[in-house]
Amino acid sequence: MSLPMLDKYLQAFLQTLTMVGISAAIAIIAGLTLAVVLTVTAPGNLYPKPRLNKALSITVNTFRAIPFIILLVAMLPFTRMLVGTTLGTWAAIVPLSANLVPFFARIAQVSLNDVDHGLVEAARAMGCRRWHIVRHVLLPEALPGIIGGMTVSVIAMINASAMAGAVGAGGLGDLAIRYGYERYETRVMFEVIVILIALVSIVQFAGEWLSRRADHKR
Repeated sequence: MSLPMLDKYLQAFLQTLTMVGISAAIAIIAGLTLAVVLTVTAPGNLYPKPRLNKALSITVNTFRAIPFIILLVAMLPFTRMLVGTTLGTWAAIVPLSANLVPFFARIAQVSLNDVDHGLVEAARAMGCRRWHIVRHVLLPEALPGIIGGMTVSVIAMINASAMAGAVGAGGLGDLAIRYGYERYETRVMFEVIVILIALVSIVQFAGEWLSRRADHKR
């Protein structure tokens, strides 16, 4: 492989890591916050607010129902207003984050809902404040499942970032389209696929390891 082509691979890989890393951080923070709000505002929970819960639930379901490629195009005006362009790595971070926040929120919500209700009731009986119950009971008990959800979300984000490359976002997907497809260089397409498989495998392994450690520490 020539040095110029190697530089292109390295640049595309770094662009993918930037897209996935920043989008994942935004999606995990915002998604976990949304999951906690959805959980505690449900009827019969710590902060029962049925109307707020229903409104948030409908919003989450609406965004989850939109395919990523459609969401990416629909958000172009907002993306341009936010980052000043609709092309490149930073422009892709906006729709990537918007796509993964509701996805991760639902996964994290399932893990929070699976926490033994008896533990919550025991904490309330001991006089713990509701926020302390969230911080010291719900989140620690749900942590293995939340980490598993993070793993699934990051892998989904890697796939979406490759798709975003088809519309000028850069990264490995863009490299595969421009060289592997448009220039009929099958080798480039195959090598990009191998890199993506390796990246997904590393994320999956790391996520499973962290989830097991969190489960043992409970």
